[in-house]
Amino acid sequence: MDFSDILALSIHDIKNSLGVILNNLDELIDDPNNHLADPRQAQILRHEAQRANSNLIQLLTLYRLGHEQLAVRVTEQNMEDFFDEVIADTQSVCRALNLDLSYRCDPALSGYFDTELVRSVLESTIGNARRYARANILLSAEEEAGYLVIRVEDDGTGFPGNLPQWLTDAPVSVQEAENPSRTRLGLYFASQIAQLHRTAGRTGRLRLRNGHVLPGGCLELWLP
Repeated sequence: MDFSDILALSIHDIKNSLGVILNNLDELIDDPNNHLADPRQAQILRHEAQRANSNLIQLLTLYRLGHEQLAVRVTEQNMEDFFDEVIADTQSVCRALNLDLSYRCDPALSGYFDTELVRSVLESTIGNARRYARANILLSAEEEAGYLVIRVEDDGTGFPGNLPQWLTDAPVSVQEAENPSRTRLGLYFASQIAQLHRTAGRTGRLRLRNGHVLPGGCLELWLP
């Protein structure tokens, strides 16, 4: 067993422990019989625990990808239903932070992708956006140039530095940012997940921009 295997096992154990912490936090916060002195503080703890758990899931996914152990299961998914599920798991923390989390898309719009992998990307991006949004986080999806484009954007100050619009090698690109704390692992993970989606000679890709519908940062996942 080499170091990467040992590291993967350790990450898995830590993720399990965080899962127990999150479950207990959920029960503590959601139980009406518990009168918390500062409910917002409890929600912030849940937010940070969710972010840590998301990072560990990303690391394990990248480990499996690097060892050719990751199976991509592409299925058809209605985007409105998909957004409803994603928002349901993150809405309470956003509300506690006084952030409005919403989505917009055609109710009939569907896409073909691995729901678990793309969901991990969106949950991670939403968790990151919560740190920078002033009041709003918006999810959206539409068809463009033969791709399904899924966006997560916020009304914060936007991505810093000279990040390129299209990211094919996120770790190198992110190092050039003035404030790389916003990105790094999350962007690399999202870029790798996008590139796992391929069809008819086209490959998924990741795009960053500032000021789409909201004035802040916007992450775009282009899936063929």
